[in-house]
Amino acid sequence: MKEELIFATGNPHKLEEVISFINLPRFDIKSLKDIGFDKDIPETADTLKGNALIKAQAIWDFNAKNVFSEDTGLEVCALNMEPGVKTARYAGPNKSNHDNIEKLLSEMEGKADRRARFRTVAALIYNGEKYFFEGEVWGEIGTELTGNGGFGYDPIFIPDGYDKSFAELPSSIKNGISHRYNAIIKMAKFLSSL
Repeated sequence: MKEELIFATGNPHKLEEVISFINLPRFDIKSLKDIGFDKDIPETADTLKGNALIKAQAIWDFNAKNVFSEDTGLEVCALNMEPGVKTARYAGPNKSNHDNIEKLLSEMEGKADRRARFRTVAALIYNGEKYFFEGEVWGEIGTELTGNGGFGYDPIFIPDGYDKSFAELPSSIKNGISHRYNAIIKMAKFLSSL
């Protein structure tokens, strides 16, 4: 019988992305919806690691089942690594992805240095023990939105080695180089070694 492993996210895009590349035949990955958890988990930490742990801990406290969560930030060199932990709320607490992108592009006007990275920290609580895994991908902030795929800031992030944004790249390529992939694959290798 497979072990249950809960991914503490309410974001269907993240769930779909992670399930597409994680290979853990021993585990049955469940979403928050699958376990009937529909409460909002406030992300009140000032670091990605802290927010990832808040989400995982909330689910562990809810049902004491093995759980992982992640928090991701876009860190832009010319903006002192902002928006960082505020990535999802950059334009304000009730703003959309489009609003966040518009604010970022506005902040980047006239800046020559467009280097940036996406960084993900995954928090795993397994049998009550806490583990952390980090992944990143470097690239540049484009000057305009391109592509229709992905989500979040994907239409303006051009990863190193490519001339297309994350939103233009096929998911098979994006998912194999992304920050989330790099963090979750480290976690999967760890779980496979147990």
